[in-house]
Amino acid sequence: MNIQEYFGRISYNKPHKDADLETLTDVFQHHIQTIPFENLSMHCGETIELDLQATYNKIVRKRRGGWCLETNHLLFWALQELGYDVCILGGNSYEPAEGGYTAEINHILLKVVIKGDSYIVDAGFGGAYQMWQPVMLISGKDQPQVPGIFRFMEDNGTWYFEKVKRKHYIPEQSDTDFPDTPELGNIRKIYRFTLEPRHIDDFQELNVYLQVSADNILQKKSICSVQTTKGLLALVGWTLSEMKYNYTEDTDLVNITTLTDEEVEKTLKEKFNIVLENKLVP
Repeated sequence: MNIQEYFGRISYNKPHKDADLETLTDVFQHHIQTIPFENLSMHCGETIELDLQATYNKIVRKRRGGWCLETNHLLFWALQELGYDVCILGGNSYEPAEGGYTAEINHILLKVVIKGDSYIVDAGFGGAYQMWQPVMLISGKDQPQVPGIFRFMEDNGTWYFEKVKRKHYIPEQSDTDFPDTPELGNIRKIYRFTLEPRHIDDFQELNVYLQVSADNILQKKSICSVQTTKGLLALVGWTLSEMKYNYTEDTDLVNITTLTDEEVEKTLKEKFNIVLENKLVP
């Protein structure tokens, strides 16, 4: 495993001297704009190994993406190589349909400390809730980014990550909020976490469970999303969504296309730079 090969994968070719916030932000943005959040292996009959070498080979050498356990694990390795004070944390994602957080930890995120300040860095949430920059770990402070306003709320040692939602304009439909309904208000809960440091091995059971449990969203839907310079590209099943953030004030533009089986493979190659070794069943 080689940091220069990783830089090649994320198209990062700037000089980096210090493990500072500017370099962290730059590397992170290159990472999320080139490495898709995707669970296609599960829908191609491939087993996902929670092993750094396997993840490196898949994402860097085979130019694939990965889900949070893979893409954040790779980013953790890269930041360590660059000299950052970084640790792994575990999160419980919010399930809008259930109206609550998962009972078990089902997400991995990173905490980076720079000059005494802590930042949360997470390349593995995907979709419209993907941060674009490290978010300072401070409770109750609105932190505006291109995708929207992010913030943390802390309560008795538990941290809650939220995003202020914007309206979504879908040209072929009437004004609508997608994918949540307007009645939920304008705050979207994303996940909660504590600052207890974790090791990647703590997630081995979760890695297996998510691949065999029929009732989780990753089994029900084939997902591939990547951040662009202006917004987001997401392929869920046969539905391709192209989102442009803040197209007009407080509104994101969403174009939705339904693809055929043949177009899915072509779209993965042309828009996400992904060529699969095995047949995808969307």
